[in-house]
Amino acid sequence: MRYVRLAVGLFGLLMAPAVVSGQLNDSIRSIYIKSYPDKFFLWPVLKQRSLAFSLEDPLPNGKRVEFKPNNSYGLGLGLYVFDLGVEVVFAIPVAASKEATFGKTKATDLQLNILSKRWGADILYQRYKGFYIANPNSPVLANAAYPQRPDIVTENFGVAGVYAFNPNRFSLRSSFTFADRQLKSSGAFLLSAAFNSFQIEADSAILDPANAALLGITNSFQALDYRTYAIAPGYSYNFEKKNFFFSILLAIGPAIQEFHFRDISGVDHSDTKVNSFFDGRLAIGYSNDRFFAGITAANQIRNVVFENVRFGSSSSTFRILFGWRFKETGFLKKSVWDLLPPWGKKE
Repeated sequence: MRYVRLAVGLFGLLMAPAVVSGQLNDSIRSIYIKSYPDKFFLWPVLKQRSLAFSLEDPLPNGKRVEFKPNNSYGLGLGLYVFDLGVEVVFAIPVAASKEATFGKTKATDLQLNILSKRWGADILYQRYKGFYIANPNSPVLANAAYPQRPDIVTENFGVAGVYAFNPNRFSLRSSFTFADRQLKSSGAFLLSAAFNSFQIEADSAILDPANAALLGITNSFQALDYRTYAIAPGYSYNFEKKNFFFSILLAIGPAIQEFHFRDISGVDHSDTKVNSFFDGRLAIGYSNDRFFAGITAANQIRNVVFENVRFGSSSSTFRILFGWRFKETGFLKKSVWDLLPPWGKKE
């Protein structure tokens, strides 16, 4: 029995630093961050997602042709319950006058966002058909239509993750899902990683002869697809003042891209290159124990250079929301892990 007591005592001495460290981390986190495990949130949201692309002469002061979709805002409702956040958004119909000016875009946007104390992940799928040239060579007269390409179709699938190295003083969730509230200003270094698959196809050349000549393209194309593998260091900072906050996240790094394009004569070309990846997010708003409101914007940009032209795609999100926190009662106190069958519960 003496040896048992001695073993238990030694185990306690070995574990004491870890226990103290855990208590210290919890104490530090309570100074900088407040969580709401006993509340659920409800918020109306106005959101716009967009998938645009451009072609540009990579030389300094080179010309640029921008293609944008004519998609509308979406109006919906968000709910955070069972430790899980969900938003359901329905598109607001585009006005007939706007369709006459910019054309018609058929858009499908599906997105899943997951944010924990240390990491966040985004999974998205987008399919857009119908674009217009936002910066035509000749000025567009009043009530006239912009150059339109209803035949261009793009598909975008991506998985992105970000890891924060300072979770005891900095919260990724405070500015974007409001599951936490940043109590004191603080920042954190980040590491972002992403995989993206992008495709574009049209019935004819993506660039008409005039714009192809403007960019100096002699071998135009009508289909392009590429896969991007990127890893990017970054930094994020949450500034807090009397419940008002401003948050910025920036990550930039190299990207390996495997790409293929088919020129207008039907010949296929493939190559692998190193290019760049950019992830930027902004948020501004107000948050207290009962109420929160915010404006958030996020943009991911990927570039690939081939045939003396830079092709860039941009996936962006803009949200305006305001919501309330309510005390959980009854079954609402359960976590999503409690609702899983025994074989699927979190350890």
